Amino acid sequence: MPCEGCMERDNVSTGATVEFLLLGFSELLHLRLLLFLIFLIVHLVTLAGNMMIFMAVVMEPSRPPMLFFLCQLSAVELCYTLVIVPKALLSLAAAGGSTISVPGCAAQMHLFVALGGAECFLLAAMSYDRYVAICQPLRYAALMSPGLCLRLALTGALGAFAAALALTVAVFRLPFCQSRRIDHFFCDVPAVLHLACAQGYAAELPLLAACVLLLLLPFLLILASYLCIAVALLGVTPPVGRGKAFSTCISHLAITLLHYGCATFIYIRPKSSYSPARDKVVSLVYTNITPLMYPLIYSLRNKEIRGILRKMLRRKKIAQVN
Repeated sequence: MPCEGCMERDNVSTGATVEFLLLGFSELLHLRLLLFLIFLIVHLVTLAGNMMIFMAVVMEPSRPPMLFFLCQLSAVELCYTLVIVPKALLSLAAAGGSTISVPGCAAQMHLFVALGGAECFLLAAMSYDRYVAICQPLRYAALMSPGLCLRLALTGALGAFAAALALTVAVFRLPFCQSRRIDHFFCDVPAVLHLACAQGYAAELPLLAACVLLLLLPFLLILASYLCIAVALLGVTPPVGRGKAFSTCISHLAITLLHYGCATFIYIRPKSSYSPARDKVVSLVYTNITPLMYPLIYSLRNKEIRGILRKMLRRKKIAQVN
């Protein structure tokens, strides 16, 4: 049965010149300048922090597996913020929001979902690294070989990009029967799905499948790793040894909770509970504050990162003296 407004279907589905309007924070016009400055400062600090960690690890000749995964995580975060934040800044600079073409919206959605999924698989690989380091320390070097680390990173990235591509194609094959005004600051999946006029829950099935592959599967792997770690630590009699082993997992646990807390709130819920204002606030944390916290958490908690950063500063001072 055709839905109201489906005369827009062909235009949106096939016309490359048709555009969506990202409303962003147009309802907060009186705070536009303040929000723009805050977004810009947070974005620049996030880029600087993740770039610093990325360069520090790349310049280190001997990289243990955790540093290798941390380097990949920083690269993902750099791309992640560059995909979302510049368009959000543009929507704040324009009083009525900013326009984005349908192919541009699809590309932004695909990259956002793919990078977020790749981050989930990286967090799962990092949890496996912690499991091997704590539960099988004598076999750590043999099990966590550079080849295995590279295969884990590539498999997670390719799987995430494939799942994101399937989700994006499924979303943009739907008829968009309502206004082309997206009440968000980027092309997020729930915001675009809200414009679709498909009946029932069929439109949500691709998002549900993507959540299972990109969120639930890595989460179960992380949970299994930490259950094994907890069982192993319960067998450690001295509390000092138990605390020392657990302290190596705190940074990873903090980042996992941040990432999965926001992602679960936004994506694992029915379409009927969609709230643009609430989603924008959570997405603001998810795309701006969380990437800023990652380098802070790891630079403060990771002894190896602190050591590499100190060496970088010493080299810079020596170069300045010379």
